[in-house]
Amino acid sequence: MTTVLGAVGAGMANEAGKAAWESAGGLVRRIAGREVVAPVDPGDLDAVARVVYDGVHRDPALARAWSAFARSVPLSGGGAARPELPPSVRFFTDRRDAMKALDREASRAADGRPRIALLHGAQGMGTSALAVHWGCREAAKRFPDGRVYVDLRGFSAGSALDGSTALRAVLRELGVPEEEVPPRAEDRVGALRRIVADRRLLMVLDHAYSAAQVRPLLTSAPGVFVLVVAANALPGLDAVRIPVGPLAERDAVRLLTEIAGKQAVSRARATLPSVLARCGGSPFALRAAASRLADLPETGHVSVPESGSGSDSAATEDPVRTAAHDAYRLLDPATARLYRLMSLWPWPTIGPAAASWIGETDETEAARLLDELAAVQLLELTDAGGYFYRPAVRRHAEDTAHGEDRVAGCAAAVARAVAGCLDLALRAANAALPESWRVPPPPTHAPSTPAPYADRGEAMTALIAERGNLFQAVHAAEEFADFPTVVLLGQALWPLQLKAGYHDELLPALRVAVRTADAHFPDTRAAGALHAQLAHTLIELRRYDEAESAARSAAADERAAGHVRGHASSVEMLGLLRLRQWRFQEAYDCFDEAGRIYDTIQPGGEGATDLPRARALLERHRGRALRGLGDREAARERLGSALRFFRAGGEAYNTARTLTDLAETSLADDDPAGALPLIDEAIATLATERAEYQLAYLASLRQRCVSPPSV
Repeated sequence: MTTVLGAVGAGMANEAGKAAWESAGGLVRRIAGREVVAPVDPGDLDAVARVVYDGVHRDPALARAWSAFARSVPLSGGGAARPELPPSVRFFTDRRDAMKALDREASRAADGRPRIALLHGAQGMGTSALAVHWGCREAAKRFPDGRVYVDLRGFSAGSALDGSTALRAVLRELGVPEEEVPPRAEDRVGALRRIVADRRLLMVLDHAYSAAQVRPLLTSAPGVFVLVVAANALPGLDAVRIPVGPLAERDAVRLLTEIAGKQAVSRARATLPSVLARCGGSPFALRAAASRLADLPETGHVSVPESGSGSDSAATEDPVRTAAHDAYRLLDPATARLYRLMSLWPWPTIGPAAASWIGETDETEAARLLDELAAVQLLELTDAGGYFYRPAVRRHAEDTAHGEDRVAGCAAAVARAVAGCLDLALRAANAALPESWRVPPPPTHAPSTPAPYADRGEAMTALIAERGNLFQAVHAAEEFADFPTVVLLGQALWPLQLKAGYHDELLPALRVAVRTADAHFPDTRAAGALHAQLAHTLIELRRYDEAESAARSAAADERAAGHVRGHASSVEMLGLLRLRQWRFQEAYDCFDEAGRIYDTIQPGGEGATDLPRARALLERHRGRALRGLGDREAARERLGSALRFFRAGGEAYNTARTLTDLAETSLADDDPAGALPLIDEAIATLATERAEYQLAYLASLRQRCVSPPSV
């Protein structure tokens, strides 16, 4: 029973999962004969499971109801994919000792201890390439169930993925659909361990920042080998440590020769010792040098700066920085300027649009410049087609920008990037949710005039793809004291919250926006909207006490601003929180209060055209609360009223959701015959809505109707 309740709680990443949670609350109340507040932590879960256990053993009818509900709950989901590593490098030299150490740990007998190895070495020493190369070599033999690769982006504390986001990435690699990833970190840990429990799997965790970041991703599953890659030894991580240092000179020459060719290396023999010295045994630096050797004229002269000369005295201390400095000297002015200016804020990825804002050029030219920078290894290319800097390369670019572009030029470049992010966010948010009054209107004057989005899906895709940069733009605008932009960017995150989740990722940026609104725009609509958004995300993360505070702050701000629609919506949000907590009477009271506030909107007043739909949604919410209270006849009346409105308006999704509510009400009444036609209509209504998870949930409800359990 604990497992069933835990699975329902972990499945609240989508509307079907939330509906199942409410149904669980109503059933628990029915079994207990009293209100039982929804569990939040494992101790609460065990206590509720005990209440259910005692109740079903007293009453066979309740036992049948619980059995039917439990059969509809998937206890594990996703995880069917066989992920693959990125391709290994074509030219790989040495590292025999490290490969043998990996072989030993991977082949160690399973004895209850997790198999974990840590490859650690300075940037550019090829630790990532070594991990991927070894994994690809061993793939078929050792890991037939897949090879997971996740970049933890631990280049700094600011760029590193937090544990929850890293868990999302691992689960997605394992084939868990986005809409099935549990909202809370602890539920993601449980899902990961269930999925990998009986699999022979390699997990490569690249660019780890700390032991704390890695620890939630570890498992004692006997068939799993975790290979962590980091720049340092990660104190606190219990793993076999395998240091990776510079290549020996012989191996360095071999790598240069394999990449550049024998003739190119032979032509450069006079300056080869200096080239090798500047590369310092770093495979990254050697690859960059090899590309220049391959392009040498017949004279074979390589321009190598004297030690201590040039504009970058720090280059001789770091082979990666040295390679960046040598490549930078050969860039044309436009490419060099873009290289410098893009580095001034830690954007997760940069594409042609962002590069065009920063470099003050068009996207076609920006794309060409990005390709040039990637060709000389000053930028890396992501699987999704974006670009990013290695940390040492970014530091070189940033230091060079401070020297060449000065404070004003650097600040202007970041400001252009933030303005571009704001333009994209507002345009995409309005296209994704054109009916929402919560999203601020798009700007009338913008840094560019892109083509409109073809549909809602394309707009959501753009928001999802750029979400990392949008979050960073919030922090940049705050640092530059551009407080209106902070607030607008925060409000533009609403479609990501409502339609795509990402609550754990966007929470820090959203908190910045709320804090800014409280400090600079108190008692305004913007402050109320942001508090409501914060409440929504905290509800999804099951941080209910914080969510209640945010919802009450939203109501207070909206009331102070004289925004009746916003005030009613905030009270409604508090009611939705109470539904999630299984506090059904309080939820009903909140919905009644919201209705009374809506009633104060005058004909022709602001929000009047939205009133019929707002009231229909409230009717649905009231019906859900009444079902939880056990008053199923009254629940049907309210839900029927909402259904008539949504059917008449052609709102397929809300029609299907209300039909599902009615079907669950019939099932709670032990009336599968009454539920079946409602379920079939809901399935037909969703046929063209791409609502796969909701359809799967409806299929499980249908199964309850056609094959009810017996006790």
